[in-house]
Amino acid sequence: MSEEIKAKKKTTVEIVTELALPIAEKLGLDLWDVNYVKEGTEWYLRIFIDKVSGVDINDCVDMTHKINPILDEVDPIKGEYTLEVSSPGINRKLTKKEHFEKFLEAPVRVKLVRPLEDGRREIEGILIDVFDNGDFEVIIEEDTTVTFTKKECSSVILLDDDFDNFSDDEE
Repeated sequence: MSEEIKAKKKTTVEIVTELALPIAEKLGLDLWDVNYVKEGTEWYLRIFIDKVSGVDINDCVDMTHKINPILDEVDPIKGEYTLEVSSPGINRKLTKKEHFEKFLEAPVRVKLVRPLEDGRREIEGILIDVFDNGDFEVIIEEDTTVTFTKKECSSVILLDDDFDNFSDDEE
């Protein structure tokens, strides 16, 4: 691992993000997200890529072929893991402020860490605002607006209802 990366004490996700971002840009892709997770006994490094016209298998193969030798050289992960490169999909998770900003006015499903008083753990509505601290607002009924903090949500998922209306905005 390079001395510069070691000195900064970055997480695996931060290191891989820094390595993958310039590669994605050169390939005309957006780096949507990077996850490093353990499922059962296996570790997975997942790199999610996106582009306005949609990601196809060739984009995933190209990204895999470009990032693999760099991951081997820098070696940010000790031990075995499986590398997966894919699109975030239509029902993508919104995890960063930029994701929320891109999909303002889109339908979302908010999954809560703790149930509401009525027992619900999921709420669907329209994303209407995002704040600098990561909190966001959703209209859940005609005139009911709810502000959520990141720590009370296990995930926020874009619903596919109007995906095409948002994915073409940047062309």
